[in-house]
Amino acid sequence: MAKRPTAQVRDLSLGLIASNRELRYHRERNFRGRSVTMSVFACGALLIATASFAQSPQSEPPALTAEAVMARVAANQDRGDALRKQYVYKQRIHILTHKPGGKLMREETADYNVVPTPGGTKKKLTLLTGRYWHKGRYKQFTGRPAPGEDSFDGDLIDDLRNDLSDDAGKDGLARRWFPLTGEEQADYAFKLLGQEVLEGRSVFHISFQPKDNGEIPWAGEVYVDAVEFEPVRVFTRLAQRVPLMIRTLLGIDLPGMGFDVVYQRQPDGVWFPATLGTEFRIRAAFVINRQVSVSLDNSAFERTHVVSRMKVMREVD
Repeated sequence: MAKRPTAQVRDLSLGLIASNRELRYHRERNFRGRSVTMSVFACGALLIATASFAQSPQSEPPALTAEAVMARVAANQDRGDALRKQYVYKQRIHILTHKPGGKLMREETADYNVVPTPGGTKKKLTLLTGRYWHKGRYKQFTGRPAPGEDSFDGDLIDDLRNDLSDDAGKDGLARRWFPLTGEEQADYAFKLLGQEVLEGRSVFHISFQPKDNGEIPWAGEVYVDAVEFEPVRVFTRLAQRVPLMIRTLLGIDLPGMGFDVVYQRQPDGVWFPATLGTEFRIRAAFVINRQVSVSLDNSAFERTHVVSRMKVMREVD
């Protein structure tokens, strides 16, 4: 039976619709395939670019030289003088002399109150105690004048105590011992030994020695806080031995002479030397031979009045 024209038109329309759907299906499938392929390529390219960026060397700030580090130390030391002058504190100096066999010859402990002055600091002796060997036994003493202070051991201890600090120093120590200010650093050459961690702080480890050994007697090492550029610890030693002629003709020698100083940070950012220690031997005139032990402690730091907090020279990122 022949189909009606309307039925033929309907069948043709349905066929075209089906063909259209199939064509659209294949197009969408091909598009999705291309999209997935493109996405994979895009992700791969992104990963490659990221890896290349991570592996490529990044620009880093130039490393600081020893001279640059010490220049910042000097700037902070000079800047901190104004704040150090606002502090009062206590100082104790303990000195002992022994014969080479270990026999104690003299021991003295001096306690001071340290107060600021317009030009530096002033120390007031509050207590002096000690003992010394005399005619087969130790004699105790308190106050001045100390008995036997004109003896070799008494005179040596008094000289050492006076040399450890002077009225011009603003941190309780004589400035000539350590090359920390700009004026003192001019006579020294510095070398950066590395960057380490000391007492939980990142520090620069720097050695120093005099440019002219005939003029400056001290050499040593300093650890500088890598953030605040303040001294954390300083070791000093004689830059060279006592000349052979002096040792031979006069019998004078100072083996082991040097100092170990530890600094302490105050709440307002000011750093003070907190402890100093040394042990060395002194030989003189072929007959005198002593082992000397020295310790200095600064404590009970107190601000006299409130001033602005210190701004330190920090490393620029």
